[in-house]
Amino acid sequence: MAAPETSTAAVPTLYTNNTLRNAFGGVLSFFILLLIGVMAFSIRLFSVIKYESVIHEFDPYFNYRVTQFLAKNGIYEFWNWFDDRTWYPLGRVIGGTVYPGLTLTAGTIWWLLNSLNIPLSVETVCVFTAPIFSAFASWATYLLTKEVKGTGAGLTAAALLAMVPSYISRSVAGSYDNEAVAIFALIFTFYLYIKTLNTGSLFYATLNSISYFYMVCSWGGYTFIINLIPMHVLLCIVTGRFSSRLYIAYAPLVVLGTLLAALVPVVGFNAVMTSEHFASFLVFIIIHVVAFVYYIKGILSPKMFKVAVTLVVSVGLAVCCAVIAVLIALVASSPTKGWSGRSLSLLDPTYASKYIPIIASVSEHQPPTWPSYFMDINVLAFLVPAGIIACFLPLSDASSFVVLYIATSVYFSGVMVRLMLVLAPAACITSGIALSQAFDVFTGSIKFQLSGASSNTEVDVRMLYLSIRSLLRKLVPLLLNHRLMHVKTEKPEETAKNRPSRKSKKKEREHGEKPSTKAKAEKKRLLALPLESSVISLLLLVLLGAFYVVHCVWAAAEAYSAPSIVLTSRSHDGLHVFDDFREAYAWLRHNTDVDDKVASWWDYGYQTTAMANRTVIVDNNTWNNTHIATVGTAMSSPERAAWEIFHSLDVKYVLVVFGGLVGYPSDDINKFLWMVRIGGGVFPHIKEPDYLRDGQYRIDSQATPTMLNCLMYKLSYYRFVETDGKGFDRVRQTEIGKKYFKLTHFEEAFTTHHWMVRIYKLKPPKNRIRGKTKKSKSKTSSTTSSPKRSGTKKKNPWQ
Repeated sequence: MAAPETSTAAVPTLYTNNTLRNAFGGVLSFFILLLIGVMAFSIRLFSVIKYESVIHEFDPYFNYRVTQFLAKNGIYEFWNWFDDRTWYPLGRVIGGTVYPGLTLTAGTIWWLLNSLNIPLSVETVCVFTAPIFSAFASWATYLLTKEVKGTGAGLTAAALLAMVPSYISRSVAGSYDNEAVAIFALIFTFYLYIKTLNTGSLFYATLNSISYFYMVCSWGGYTFIINLIPMHVLLCIVTGRFSSRLYIAYAPLVVLGTLLAALVPVVGFNAVMTSEHFASFLVFIIIHVVAFVYYIKGILSPKMFKVAVTLVVSVGLAVCCAVIAVLIALVASSPTKGWSGRSLSLLDPTYASKYIPIIASVSEHQPPTWPSYFMDINVLAFLVPAGIIACFLPLSDASSFVVLYIATSVYFSGVMVRLMLVLAPAACITSGIALSQAFDVFTGSIKFQLSGASSNTEVDVRMLYLSIRSLLRKLVPLLLNHRLMHVKTEKPEETAKNRPSRKSKKKEREHGEKPSTKAKAEKKRLLALPLESSVISLLLLVLLGAFYVVHCVWAAAEAYSAPSIVLTSRSHDGLHVFDDFREAYAWLRHNTDVDDKVASWWDYGYQTTAMANRTVIVDNNTWNNTHIATVGTAMSSPERAAWEIFHSLDVKYVLVVFGGLVGYPSDDINKFLWMVRIGGGVFPHIKEPDYLRDGQYRIDSQATPTMLNCLMYKLSYYRFVETDGKGFDRVRQTEIGKKYFKLTHFEEAFTTHHWMVRIYKLKPPKNRIRGKTKKSKSKTSSTTSSPKRSGTKKKNPWQ
């Protein structure tokens, strides 16, 4: 009776131990996640520590300016704001052309902090918004990966995402762009979809729609979500994985998510009228047909079910054909077949270079090189295939979604380098799964081998003891020569051997009751790796992780922390800082009138408006190709024709960026061919071959006359020969072709210290007319000399 009591008492003890272990694991996971969030925030502060708290790049300056307006004037003024400082003379309606998620998020944070009497400036909040949301994105990655493969994989994936360079490049302190909050919204939407898929909860489905709405507010990349999820739903239906949970996860997202997306002014009816959204509606119809078939299958007899299925499929096909016909009619009425230019560039990588050079001219829209993968995701590129294999062991609805996510993101990142940002979370998730599974295998093998070695030692001692005992039993009768005693004792032993004991019966019964335990142990023994191999593999994984950490810290500190508006370089005599951009914008702000218009290439429009507070002709929004082509045509034209174009646009100053003196490669001369292509796309008299010599772009003595006489060449190289006497361009590594020339319709207004930014002022037409009248007067002076000699006095025209 004692044994049952002991086993009964052991049950609460085992339950208590499991409870304590789970509680301790939960607390430990919480603290690890907290440390991951701190790490994600801290690693993005190098830009502030090494440089200063300043907004980076070009687009963030527009977002910063809009956030300032929101904080000062309120949300109602923000929705109705017409900005007359941009796209002169057209202007821009900000509330209807901007994704408001980032601005509203930062504005809300600023308002909350000020309500709590924490007086932070709008600029400070904007600078640190991206690092804060990078911590949120890491936690969202943990939740998503945990739903797929457990807590260990979730923690590993979160740690990887916190440091991955591809995400750091868009989320360092000061990178106040849409992606700063959009990546968190993307991952969190995917998590809620998988959570709904695993639980079938309508509550999580509603949260998923709200998260999708926030993603729509934040970034135009929301179309990736509304196409990837229907693809996964269709995959589940085709592979026979349809369930009520799948229906609950998808149907509310399409209905509620589309209604919420239509509330965003920049999206509006595009949520139901563009080709990017049609796939979700088509899958929505298909899933309802499949759900109805499953429903009638449960309530009808097999014979009636066949008839009903025929009817349902016929009606469903008719409805699908009608919907497809309507969609084809809508698509056919659009010159781009209902797709946006960027979407067509993703589907056809050659489309932008053929038809929309404005998209192809952006550096982040170019295809990536192989080294960029190693730079941006590093060792994750080698772990992704292992993670994909782990997702198939076993394959579930959640793991199939991860496989589909990584496959599509790899394709899109190969088309456009900017979408490496979408690949980064997928690579971290699959790599986290691979590392977690590998650690489980190696640590399990080590544990099994160590426990097996100890058990083998115990077996050897027991066998030695039994052999010694049997030997003694044989030797004792021989030494005493008691044969009779030996015969008597032999029979009971034989009978005892032949009779099964209680212990052997119990053992047989246990072996008969638990054959699976032996099978599991045998399977574990076969799957276990050798001890030495497991230890070496673990050490290699630790070294791989250390290499990843070192690379990520270097990328965060050196490659992605420098703000583009303040440039630095190191040489033998120390660190050199090039602050020419802010110098030029400060000059414009303090030395020009408030209503003066500044023309430049569209790259610098946002910065000019935000930092110089001057009206620009074009900016980074690039919504009007004709307007940009007009500026490109002016830069590509001779000086007089360019003056007439700029004068017609009421331009007073022209700004160009020149890197020939200091070796800054991203200057306007290197971008000039894109100005020619974009201008020539609208104005046919601008032809790219006129600027090329035998198909080569040159600025030396072999350059074409059209190139040497265009406005961009003159504004860039005016007085450049005075710097070194030769006119040697350090970017193009050659001497310029036309060194000595004068400007007739423009005059130099300001050149920064390192000649990186040059500002020219248009000469007014009166000055040129007065010059002509003076020449005409000098010509007629000889004919009118006799009256002057006679003492007649000329009347002063200014009196």
